[in-house]
Amino acid sequence: MQGNGRYERQTALPEVGTEGQERLSKARVLIVGVGGLGSPVALYLAAAGVGTLGLIDGDKVSLNNLQRQVLYTENQIGQPKAMCAAKKLQELNSNICVNAYCYRLDRSNARELVSQYDLVIDGCDNFATRYLLNDTCISLQIPYIYGAIRHLEGQVSVFCYGDNPRTYRELYPDETSMLDLPEDKAVMGITPAVTGSIEAGEALKILVGYGEPLIGRLWTIDLRTMQTHILYF
Repeated sequence: MQGNGRYERQTALPEVGTEGQERLSKARVLIVGVGGLGSPVALYLAAAGVGTLGLIDGDKVSLNNLQRQVLYTENQIGQPKAMCAAKKLQELNSNICVNAYCYRLDRSNARELVSQYDLVIDGCDNFATRYLLNDTCISLQIPYIYGAIRHLEGQVSVFCYGDNPRTYRELYPDETSMLDLPEDKAVMGITPAVTGSIEAGEALKILVGYGEPLIGRLWTIDLRTMQTHILYF
């Protein structure tokens, strides 16, 4: 086992064990967006020993990112997020491979990039990319873990996976109306921390093979009241 006991706390779990850890070491996960959501997702999957992580993000680190995007520091302002994130994750776990893609996911590159991975995690902040991810993952039959945040609220679901796979379009069928919604990026830093951790948890369930992923279910949380709900669709 890699890491001289690095993973002993999770391999001690009956849900994981050495076999589950081997599955993680062979897994390839693409994280689309390494901002507020992508930061905790990437950190926890790297720490857990996911063998290959792909990070795609065309943005550069800015001052207002630092309130919630915990992968970055002040001295990285102006540098490409994907490259900075990859460096941080390699420092955290030198046993894994991290691929940095310093550009945006779009229709010209989505299929080629997504096809190289076993699972895709949503760390983006716009509806157009989510519809593109959904359609690409459906066509390639690759699981897509969805997450979204707003203010003090978060939500997570699992698409394109299981015996009865569901899709983002089933949850939000009116693409035109969604794309017309006004932009609202107000958020407390803890919101992506909680929501991204749940996304990482769903990824680990699928990669290792334990628990009940959020298929056909939307998990929501309101951090003002700590009320959580599971909505079926």
